[in-house]
Amino acid sequence: MAERREYYQNEDDEVEEDEEDSGGDYKISGRDSLVFLVDASKEMFIKGEDGEPSNFDMTMQCVRSVYTSKIISSDKDLVALVFYGTEQSKNPRNSFKHVYVYHDLDSPGSQCILDIDKLLGEKGAQFAEKTMGSGETSLGDALWCCSNLYSDIKLRLSHKRLMIFTCRDEHHGGDGAKDRQARTKAADLKETGVVIDLMHLTKPGGFDVSLFFCDIVSPPEDESELGLQIEPCRKLEDLQKRVRAKELKKRSQSRLTFSLGEGVNLAVGVYVLARTATKPSAVKLHRDTNEPVRTKTRYFHAHNGGILLPNDMKRAQVYGKKQIVMEKDEVDEIKKFDDPGLVLMGFKPMDRLKLHHHIRPALFIYPEEEQISGSSCMFTALLLNCSEKNLFALCRYIPRRNTPPRFVALVPQREELDQSQTQATPPGFHVIFLPFADDIRTVDAHVGPTASDEQVDKMKEIVHKLRFKYKSDAFENPVLQQHYRNLEALALNMLEPEPIEDLTMPKVQMMDARLGPLAQEFKDLVYPPDYNPEGKPAAKRKTAESGGGAAEKKAKVEMSEEELKNHVAKCTLGKLTVPVLKDACKQFGIRTTGTKKQELIDALTMHLSK
Repeated sequence: MAERREYYQNEDDEVEEDEEDSGGDYKISGRDSLVFLVDASKEMFIKGEDGEPSNFDMTMQCVRSVYTSKIISSDKDLVALVFYGTEQSKNPRNSFKHVYVYHDLDSPGSQCILDIDKLLGEKGAQFAEKTMGSGETSLGDALWCCSNLYSDIKLRLSHKRLMIFTCRDEHHGGDGAKDRQARTKAADLKETGVVIDLMHLTKPGGFDVSLFFCDIVSPPEDESELGLQIEPCRKLEDLQKRVRAKELKKRSQSRLTFSLGEGVNLAVGVYVLARTATKPSAVKLHRDTNEPVRTKTRYFHAHNGGILLPNDMKRAQVYGKKQIVMEKDEVDEIKKFDDPGLVLMGFKPMDRLKLHHHIRPALFIYPEEEQISGSSCMFTALLLNCSEKNLFALCRYIPRRNTPPRFVALVPQREELDQSQTQATPPGFHVIFLPFADDIRTVDAHVGPTASDEQVDKMKEIVHKLRFKYKSDAFENPVLQQHYRNLEALALNMLEPEPIEDLTMPKVQMMDARLGPLAQEFKDLVYPPDYNPEGKPAAKRKTAESGGGAAEKKAKVEMSEEELKNHVAKCTLGKLTVPVLKDACKQFGIRTTGTKKQELIDALTMHLSK
């Protein structure tokens, strides 16, 4: 029965095992959760200088962007929005005064976006004043209320995070009892696994985190985690960037052992820094009820129609005119080379790594101190030495069991911080996949006319004029953006989707302004005087045999039975085209079950082997 249950699993629950196609599978033990705890005091609604938005409006825009990204990328995660320091109270059982739960901890939806839109701009400030108001502040009660939100969730949560948005470094006006209560509740939350972050906003006179919040927020989880920032967020872009760095949980694709030699091992986590973004797959719905339908697969015997279980099926491959049949265990044993992990083979100078060696997106490794103690120290020493000596490490990489090994180059990367002291690039090694000799192909170089020195110099001037700094994160996929804008318009009942800017389109006017007469000068040097790039190409000359009519159809190629038997004997039927195989089947009156090439070959082989 266990085997039958294992076989009849839903396809929706199956895990894709092909790492190259899926980009790896994250081992998630539960859902992520995020609670926005926003200060609703009067100071938050004061507008900035030169017409800049208020801290409250900037916070709501940031919250809305996170809600939108959650709906698109991880709609199973849970998000909540809670205001504290309000005049009105709204929370489960109304146990806490001056705490307003705007959204319970739940999966975000289109209605949540519409609710947040009511709080944006000048009208949003008026709506917030009318709905919630501003009153006394007790951060301890607010944290206690958030703790109850977490305890009411029956789902298993893998990661719990709470973000506090405020522009006040002192909340209780010197009330020691409320300060102690807030510190106690914060400690209780941290003991239950909740990570508390502070997103402090600009304040006249500066924001001093040491007065109160240094005891409230959680310390960094590891060396790569962004700690408490001293400087407040002054712009929406800075706030969104800081929230994104905290909100995204870095999960390793897998954890492996990195062997530097006999008995010298360290643990590393494998991460995916870049992978192809695709549209989510369509969900099949029932025609009458619009309920999602589940897909199941069954295998049936071709002759008696009986259901086949996994132990009823074997795998085979033709080799030397003989069908080699193998059991599943034998196939798995053939695939197994060694245990998963990274094994150091040696070091090479960086100039030996060529651009044409790139065959698939790279991975990234970072030490896992929890697995093997001392991994971080050894990893850092290796990283610094490779970086200083301009070397890359050549390793053998096996990602999982029953997976063939690959040679990879570990390219070092040091940590870099931006102006706000936020990590721009993490320290670690990029895992560059290297081709085998079988993967490298030689291409015959096309021999064309040689450009003159004058033409080359002119093109150098054009290239120099059109150079710019390229960054991948500055260009969004216009197809995906338009797809999600259309979905957003349908979900939010908008009259039409918001227009997108296709950043992949060339800026023709700016390019023309930069080039000036260079483009025309290059055309005059390269093309003949009467060349017109927009003109129609000359019509092809018709053949004399056709007489101006349509070309004659190719005559059918009929093969004798002896020729076909020779092909069967030499196992060369596969060299014939599908139309030839179909004509041969019709010629001998062979009925086939399908029109695929292999089915035609099997039918002819069976008929001619009698």
